[in-house]
Amino acid sequence: MTINEKALGFGGGEKAPFAANPWASRGRLFPEGGSLTRSEFQRDRDRIVHATAFRRLKHKTQVFISPDKDHFRTRLTHTIEVAQIARALARALKLDEDLAEGVALVHDFGHTPFGHTGEDALDEVLKPYGGFDHNAQSLRIVTKLERRYADFDGLNLTWETLEGLVKHNGPLLTPEGEGTRGPVPQPVRDYCQLNDLELDSYASLEAQVAAVADDIAYNTHDIDDGLRAGYLTFEMLEEVPFLADLMGEVRERYPHLEPSRFTHEMMRRQITRMVEDVIGCAQRNLEEVRPQSCADVRACGRVMATFSADMAETDRQIKTLLFRHIYRHPEIMRIREGAAQIVTDLFTAYLEEPTLMRSHYWVEHIAGLSQPARARHVGDYLAGMTDSYALRAHGELFDRTPDLR
Repeated sequence: MTINEKALGFGGGEKAPFAANPWASRGRLFPEGGSLTRSEFQRDRDRIVHATAFRRLKHKTQVFISPDKDHFRTRLTHTIEVAQIARALARALKLDEDLAEGVALVHDFGHTPFGHTGEDALDEVLKPYGGFDHNAQSLRIVTKLERRYADFDGLNLTWETLEGLVKHNGPLLTPEGEGTRGPVPQPVRDYCQLNDLELDSYASLEAQVAAVADDIAYNTHDIDDGLRAGYLTFEMLEEVPFLADLMGEVRERYPHLEPSRFTHEMMRRQITRMVEDVIGCAQRNLEEVRPQSCADVRACGRVMATFSADMAETDRQIKTLLFRHIYRHPEIMRIREGAAQIVTDLFTAYLEEPTLMRSHYWVEHIAGLSQPARARHVGDYLAGMTDSYALRAHGELFDRTPDLR
């Protein structure tokens, strides 16, 4: 059987000249033979789905920390929604859908329990040791911490998938070598010593569509979950003209629709409009720049797959709405405080007595490490916890665990 880039069974078919080509991948850090049935990016996607870190996402908070509620998004359901949108965008722009999907599926591997609250708390306690960044932790997981394969640690993903993971939100360095969003996290710098991910260039279009799909997904599902939780009302949504127009369309067509169906009809229109806006904007940008290769996309000095100016303003208004009514709601802040205490307490306990981390594979050696190395292992252990595991671990070590309900 011969593998070639036209083989339809491998996700082939017509692709744009600027699409990433799995048959011309820059390869893996540890060389491997090819597959008879899958492209290199398909293999990456499959490895990501089978990873332990992927399964843990089902019990990690997206926004609402609610161990007794089944219908709020978790980090896993959010990830699946992002992947679906990324794949749709990639198909419309004739990109490699498998690479876009893989980047979307792996982009949140490094998130802690309890959502951004857990990340903020872990960053605070790790500040003396270099801090914590969930994107850098995702890279650490797929290049070091996953322990599945006999020949290497991590997942040994292709250069393109790793580049997309690290740079999907844009370059980390300016051409002059300055950090674009502060200092580059140490795990990223360390890995780039082994496998240069070219931190001063933009990522592939596949990674770019994964990034904007993330925005589309959480802008939509956080509204849905906020309405379900009672933190948002339809009246509040009228503050954003774009949302007000969508609700007007639904009311005109379905004047007597029950609230749950009304919400869904509005959300599906929101996703459609945002996806169509990104496609149109990307097509205009591509027509202007006319990249002839994936390398041209990386070197063009701007994001190609993004919102139009009008939709970017809508995106800003939606984020402002969510921040005011959900992310800083007094009840959410009470729960955030308790979640941060759990993470901080566990870090202090594990740093003082590493053998408490019974399932950590370094537990037999960690006591003899330097304080910074020990702290990083404690950070790895905590970041890998699910919400339920962290709650249970805290309950075993402390007399009182904050109520997060």
